Amino acid sequence: MTTGLNVLLVGRGGREHAIAWALARSPSLERLWIAPGNGGTAMMGGKVANVALEEHDQEGLIAFARKAAVGLTVVGPEAPLAEGLADALRAAGVACFGPSQAAARLESSKAFAKDFMRRHAIPTARHAVFRDLDAAIKHLRALDYPVVIKASGLAAGKGVVLPETRHEAETALAQMMVDRTFGAAGAEVLIEERLEGPEASLLSFCDGTRLALMPVAQDHKRAFDGDKGPNTGGMGAYAPARLVTPALQSEIFETILEPTVRGMEAEGEPFTGILYAGLMLTKDGPRVIEFNCRFGDPEAQVILPLLESDLAVLLMDCASGRLDPGAVRWRPDSAVAVVAASGGYPGDYAKGFAISGLMDDADVSRTLVFHAGTRPAVGGGVETSGGRVLSVTGLGATFDEARARAYAGIGHIHFKDMHYRRDIGARAL
Repeated sequence: MTTGLNVLLVGRGGREHAIAWALARSPSLERLWIAPGNGGTAMMGGKVANVALEEHDQEGLIAFARKAAVGLTVVGPEAPLAEGLADALRAAGVACFGPSQAAARLESSKAFAKDFMRRHAIPTARHAVFRDLDAAIKHLRALDYPVVIKASGLAAGKGVVLPETRHEAETALAQMMVDRTFGAAGAEVLIEERLEGPEASLLSFCDGTRLALMPVAQDHKRAFDGDKGPNTGGMGAYAPARLVTPALQSEIFETILEPTVRGMEAEGEPFTGILYAGLMLTKDGPRVIEFNCRFGDPEAQVILPLLESDLAVLLMDCASGRLDPGAVRWRPDSAVAVVAASGGYPGDYAKGFAISGLMDDADVSRTLVFHAGTRPAVGGGVETSGGRVLSVTGLGATFDEARARAYAGIGHIHFKDMHYRRDIGARAL
């Protein structure tokens, strides 16, 4: 049995706070450092502490891992993985949970992912890839079906536009490719068939060969109630999503997840880490919208509280190539997370507002607060420092119980211009 494990967790968001919360419950854990962490992880205390290192500081992270006798590094966000942090850590002799830079292209390059799916007959939407605006517009005007415009590179979950008209689609192309709304991520774009159906997220732990499935989650990407407004990084989620039946989950495993792992292995880049399939459940069967190579945010905030197994051992087993899918256990509960965001998000927003009410919920064992865009305030307390500020996760024996707890919990919390969706989980009602 793994004991006395020192872990370095890289990241600063709500996903990382949820991972830290789950790791801190592990009897195998000796110390946990979070680089750089946030205001919530700073308050965890005990064997958990933040360390002032940025996610992109590969040399600094490696030096700290060696100095602190870190036995496992867990990389939370996608950007450091796309930069090759997992490769650098492994080359330095530090075990790492997270895919290589080459394997992370499943997320960091939508163009690569689409080509990979074509090579391995993984079901997805029709698409075309462009680097030239005129060629993209010419292709768009020849299509006879609705489309989605996507930046190929990493855009923090926001590089997707769902145009209602051809004019909106052409404008989105110009904004991405010429105005660089999403920076370098929009140098290459996808024009993709717009699929119809409910969405679902199916994540799995992976050791390069084997997969252990997680409860199915459903995210809410749009900023406002009724799925209105611009795409965000995610305004809430719930799990398990009952719209994916056991039979459908088996189909997704057999036609999407397993062929992906086998394909990466066959191409010489075994995938170790979190393999996350964002899915559209169409009338013709499940289709991949996108792959991610890490825990979703806020999906992590509803999935990890349902994990019964020791997360530290589970991640070490994946990093060591010895995952036992049959040993991964889940609680039969439901979880609902509601995100509190800064006014103006996902556009411009102000920072530095004091947050109150964080400790007001009496049922702290069934209502969890995961910080994202927060930082310790001068003089004490916590203040806002980002667009998605925090999320409140409610747990319950039923979906209704979990949802009620999430909304009761977020009702205690206040900061200037705070906004959140009132309809998280409405699709499941």
